[in-house]
Amino acid sequence: MNITRKLSEPRAPGESKGHIIFRLLPYWPLFVGLFIIAIIGSLIYLKITPPIYEANARILINERKVDDALKSSDPMASTLNTKQTVDNEREVIISNPIVYKVVEDLGLYSSVFKKERLSDVVMYKAAPLKIIVQNPNSLIPLKNTTFTIEKDNVVIDGKKYPFDRWLKMPYAILMFRLNPAYKTVDGDKFSFTLTSPKKVVASIVQNIKVTEANKLSTILNVSLLDQDKYRAEDILNDILHVYSSSAIEEHNLLAANTQEFINKRLMSVEKELLDIESKLQNYRSKTGAIDLGTQGKLYLENVSVNDQKVGEINMQLSVLNQVESYVKSRDLTGGIVPSTAGINDPGLSQMVKDIYELQLTAESLRKTTGENNPMVVAYTDQINKIKPQILQNLKNQRNSLSASRNNLSGTTNNYSSVLQSMPETERNLVDINRQQQIKSGIYTFLLQKKEETALSYITNGSDSKVISKAESSEFPVSPKRKMVLLASIFGAGILGIAFVSVKEGMRRNVMFQSEIKSLTSLSVIAEISANSSKNYIVIGSQQRTLIAEQFRSLRTTLHFLGIGKKNKRVMVTSAIAGEGKSFVASNLAVTLAMTGKKVALLDFDLNHPTLHHKFNLKQTIGISEYLEGKATEADIIQPSLINENLSVLLTGKLPADPAELILNGKAEQLLNYLEVDFDFIIVDVPPVGPVSDAYILAPICDATLFVVRHAYTPKVFVERIDENIRLNNLPNPAIVFNAVAQRGFGKNNYGYGYGSGMVYGGTYDQKLIE
Repeated sequence: MNITRKLSEPRAPGESKGHIIFRLLPYWPLFVGLFIIAIIGSLIYLKITPPIYEANARILINERKVDDALKSSDPMASTLNTKQTVDNEREVIISNPIVYKVVEDLGLYSSVFKKERLSDVVMYKAAPLKIIVQNPNSLIPLKNTTFTIEKDNVVIDGKKYPFDRWLKMPYAILMFRLNPAYKTVDGDKFSFTLTSPKKVVASIVQNIKVTEANKLSTILNVSLLDQDKYRAEDILNDILHVYSSSAIEEHNLLAANTQEFINKRLMSVEKELLDIESKLQNYRSKTGAIDLGTQGKLYLENVSVNDQKVGEINMQLSVLNQVESYVKSRDLTGGIVPSTAGINDPGLSQMVKDIYELQLTAESLRKTTGENNPMVVAYTDQINKIKPQILQNLKNQRNSLSASRNNLSGTTNNYSSVLQSMPETERNLVDINRQQQIKSGIYTFLLQKKEETALSYITNGSDSKVISKAESSEFPVSPKRKMVLLASIFGAGILGIAFVSVKEGMRRNVMFQSEIKSLTSLSVIAEISANSSKNYIVIGSQQRTLIAEQFRSLRTTLHFLGIGKKNKRVMVTSAIAGEGKSFVASNLAVTLAMTGKKVALLDFDLNHPTLHHKFNLKQTIGISEYLEGKATEADIIQPSLINENLSVLLTGKLPADPAELILNGKAEQLLNYLEVDFDFIIVDVPPVGPVSDAYILAPICDATLFVVRHAYTPKVFVERIDENIRLNNLPNPAIVFNAVAQRGFGKNNYGYGYGSGMVYGGTYDQKLIE
């Protein structure tokens, strides 16, 4: 009959639901301590960690795309109007040159802190002074340097330094400027730091974020994280200001370069035009020529168009020469950016502008990052890739313009042959008028472009508009107090669980009743707490201890194993020595005797008997003598002196071969004899691991109690129980979980099994140890 499996079924659900809580609950002092430490630690962290604020601003970008048709009709458009997109401007806003200019404007390379107990608080507008460095790029980084303020001096390491004077310090040439709004308080201690502008720029770029408001708009959200809300606002506002100003300055620079080129050409053409007019006047005065003939007018009309075109071609060739000289120069920023006015190729104009902008960016980066910076090298590589394209374009355009000029010159030569048939006076006059018209046309064209360029200064403005200035969050965005507290508490819980798991989960011995059930199919029918007293017999008629109640529970459970009027024999064994099988057998026998039933307790451990010690009896003749035929049943039965209903059969003299002695058949005769006069027969047999005595006696017993000791029995032996039962046919086996210690730090009411540690009517009065 499979009684043991039926016993295990009702308890399995309860065990699975409360298993985790059951393991952790005894360690509540540990978790309380960890939670307290975590909360205190998080509060200290929040105290020493500077708060981070977020400032936000919005800027509108007007996208501008220059139409190719406009470029062809007006070559100046390619110079003064450039393509602008949201994606490009998003990168420009946080580019190093703009941020570096902001760092210089606001003096962000120096920071002032006020010393407090646990941390230094950054000061910005409330700082007692401002530190201005003469050449920020050459400063030597300086960590926290303590200073105080006394009247009109700054005191550093006992030395006094005046305000508003350039001071040559070991780390930089700097000036201390007192904040007029600061009120001196005796005893206030401050400190300041000097940081390389390159590092400050990198930090700002890392903490700044530029995102589009939505996919359809050209509005950019610019946000910045900083320790000081006012400093964050100033940085963002200055970034947007510098960005807008730089766009205007760039446009004005291009316009100025174009105007300078036009002015030079105007001066040259004006001088030539004056010379021609003077020549015409002198010729008329000398020859008396006043008007041209019909043929001369016809020639002048026909040839003037060609001359105008040749003049434009010559001007374009001059522009190409200047562009080629500019591109071939080693330092592209050294001279004037050549104007592409008159050039009808928009691609060339855009490439010249691109190479100029790349060179400006690279030069700005060199000032802040150095010559070998990867970004500088990348810009230089782009410049070197564009140069050959420009030079090839120049060559192609020069060839095309030269061919056009040759064609026009051929046509003009044909008209010149007609001129030869004219009278000399009229011919010379036509020639002079022709030159005058050519120069006059060029002069008029240049004057028009000069006015257009001048108007671009007046109408020039930024293509961006600041919609909302920077505004900081009222409360810090980091660290978040609730998140830090929750994370610390959660981390403390994880740490506590890990500690308990390592402490109790990595042992090779059995620690929990649930482990027994996972290793074997046998039911655990009783849980016996650890015995901290020196008494071997822990149960009596007046005892209300936990362990006494546990043995009473074991007594009640025996009927589930079939023990009763017909089946009286209970064998008690274990896997190895020291698990407390004799302790369990003795107290179980006493518990049964307390009910008025007659109980016989047999010490069949013929290798290492211990029952006589537990009952304080002397070894005389016993089971060994009976098995050898030297004594009768009545000779070896003696009272226990503990209870009048309990009789004890000791081992007697230990035999040389216990197993062979048990096999002679007299053991069964002894149990049959006892069964007549006794209601229960408890047989204490040796462990099944070292010897086989238990397997020999198993067939003549009715039930088997297999004792497993907490924190003592190796798990591997529990795993073998099922196989041993199958091979040796132990009758109605069940497990008694013995010596279950209290758990945790309080060691009150929590065991490794499922007992509550409470006795109905009051708590038990016996202290338990592990």
